[in-house]
Amino acid sequence: MVFSYELPRAGLVAAKSAVQLVESLAKAEHFDLETCIAELSAIAALDGLGPSTRAIVESAKTRDIPWRRLDEGSFIQFGYGAHLRRIRATVADSTGNIAVEVVQDKFLAKKILQEHCLPVPPGLVVEESAQLGATINALGYPLVMKPVDGNHGRGVTTNICDMKSAELAFKKARRHADEVLVERFIRGEDYRLLLVNYKLVAAARRIPAHIVGDGVATVQQLIDRENSNPNRGEGHEKILTKIDVDEHTLHILEENSLGLTTILPRGTKLLLKDSANLSTGGTSEDVTDMVPPETKFMAERAARILGLDICGIDLIASDITRPLAEQDGAILEINAAPGFRMHTAPSSGRARKVGEQVIEMLFPDPSKARIPIVAVTGTNGKTSTVRLISHMAQLQGNKVGCTTTEGIYIDGHCIATGDCSGPRSARMVLSDPLVDFAILECARGGILREGLGFDRCDVSVITNIAEDHLGLDGVNDLSMLARVKGTVAEATKNTGFAVLNAEDEMVLRIAGALQCKVAYFALQPDNPVLQKHFQAGGAVAYIKDGWLVLGWQEKIESIMKVGCIPVTMGGKYECMLQNCLAASIAAKASGMSSIVIRKGLRTFLPNVEMNLGRMNTFFLGTARIIVDYAHNAHGFMELGKYLNKLASSQKLGVITATGDRREKDIIAMGKICAGIFDRLVIRHDTDTRGRSREEITSLLLQGIREVKPLASVSVISSEDAAVKYAMDSLASGGILVVCSDDSRRTLDLVSREVELRTLNKNYGT
Repeated sequence: MVFSYELPRAGLVAAKSAVQLVESLAKAEHFDLETCIAELSAIAALDGLGPSTRAIVESAKTRDIPWRRLDEGSFIQFGYGAHLRRIRATVADSTGNIAVEVVQDKFLAKKILQEHCLPVPPGLVVEESAQLGATINALGYPLVMKPVDGNHGRGVTTNICDMKSAELAFKKARRHADEVLVERFIRGEDYRLLLVNYKLVAAARRIPAHIVGDGVATVQQLIDRENSNPNRGEGHEKILTKIDVDEHTLHILEENSLGLTTILPRGTKLLLKDSANLSTGGTSEDVTDMVPPETKFMAERAARILGLDICGIDLIASDITRPLAEQDGAILEINAAPGFRMHTAPSSGRARKVGEQVIEMLFPDPSKARIPIVAVTGTNGKTSTVRLISHMAQLQGNKVGCTTTEGIYIDGHCIATGDCSGPRSARMVLSDPLVDFAILECARGGILREGLGFDRCDVSVITNIAEDHLGLDGVNDLSMLARVKGTVAEATKNTGFAVLNAEDEMVLRIAGALQCKVAYFALQPDNPVLQKHFQAGGAVAYIKDGWLVLGWQEKIESIMKVGCIPVTMGGKYECMLQNCLAASIAAKASGMSSIVIRKGLRTFLPNVEMNLGRMNTFFLGTARIIVDYAHNAHGFMELGKYLNKLASSQKLGVITATGDRREKDIIAMGKICAGIFDRLVIRHDTDTRGRSREEITSLLLQGIREVKPLASVSVISSEDAAVKYAMDSLASGGILVVCSDDSRRTLDLVSREVELRTLNKNYGT
């Protein structure tokens, strides 16, 4: 069963519950569906996006802009690489830090607005209760008190008309800040104006949490009845927040000579909070179309003066349809990270799609939210193909990010080593603002564990599908492996290209299910699939008369003689020829010119710097030592084809096998190696992946003896000792191949030994 989810915890609980449900039905037992749903609801409330962030994310989705969560809260990335943008709740990466700090200091913000002739209520900052008397005398009743750097209505008291209330309000505000802003209370309706990109996009009248009596129910019963509204939830869980009976509510009841057990007369409206914030249970009414041009201009000017491209302006007015100058209205405060709930889901009036305004600000052209992505998969050749395409893209002038089995590279610099061919590495590259072109290796394990790390690619490449990793993670045969690898091609956008190996039967099976364009590559120009595809106007790459040839838009172009492509070892290494074909047609599909492709093929070298761990060659006198990543039967077969074309006095191999492969796969490796090498040294990795060293040795020897019963085989577990022994045994004019899983370590070992032995020979020691 395959299903989609947004919250990992919810997905796991849903999956387990589904299994339990089926088992309960099969056994005719009761299944507690209510508890299951309650658990999922709780997870959604804790792990889900808040309504404001969700509104922006949903708008990004409708514009086909990729997004992902960067933390467990509201830190979101939109787009990829050099085009990425970020938000945290409703604060954008374009929102100035200074502006946010200024509006957090309500008195400073108010002072700045006042200096620019914007209407604000008179007010003073108080630090100690002893200052209250003088402040009240200066301002006069009624008053409002609030924390200088508060939010969500916390610690706010309005309509203070006596000293006792003032002292209580001061203590309440001091719980949230060291400084308290005391302002003249202005009567009128509470409004919130929302500005995005310095433009007014929505306005709402905010109504404090309240109940209306029916002459039967008590105050508490009316509150409970209101809280039972399915639109009310905890915090920002739903479009409205449940009304909490706190000390402030009890104080209001006391002032009105009421209690929680009082029966409220029919039709009597009782406000339960002083502030109208939705977070304290308030409701809202959309009034966007009622705001006059003068008020709109005033709000947009205030936002620009403070430098907040996204903000909420709280103002008091007796009539929102009239300019503030014609009434006793004022701006109360300006908020960074304003909530969107009152606008996206008002209690009455028209809902406003304010999330769209944010996305339009971040991405005026949604098509520019992405960078080119080339995704490469297959059994062998992935890393070399990624590196070659990356090399070409760099020659084109791109800042390239690529992931490989050997590490992550950003603009030519290795920033992480090890196997980085999974989705986490892909996400890292796509989250780097320096990167404007990504080439991502996508290995089987990462796909099965976590997927791809991107929603879709522009070009995909499947090099080949051969027996490797079978029997792991439920993938037991080649057709199943093809399904896994095919995920990469299926993620190619409709207008993009899947580059497929026309000589691989399993790869060809994938083509029929694809919705994108297809480009084929093959060593043989007369390949029937390739020929038919080109005749139908498709893109192809092949070798003919010693030339690498591209067929593109019904035109044939000879790119380069294969003997002049260094990484193909003079055209002798067939699997690298296939990689060059795949890389060349993928580069063409990515928009690169033939000039760039040609230069890339000519300058990409099989050395440690450019193609680490792949046919890296050292010379020791007339003997040569090759370090290669060959690690499965298919890889050794290709290696054997190449070595058979080379004249040598002796062929030695230092080999091993990984313990998580099937017995028959390890035996097959032994058979192939017996046919390639005159002498073999079996070594062992530090991590033998579930098998003992003795078992790995036994299986390799079984395969070797089946082909060559009298083969010369040494078993030396330590890689260092095995390599040194093999180099001691290497005859003049011979070839030693060291097959390694940790390429960097092996190359360091081999290069040091070669240097040491060369020095010893030169100095006769």
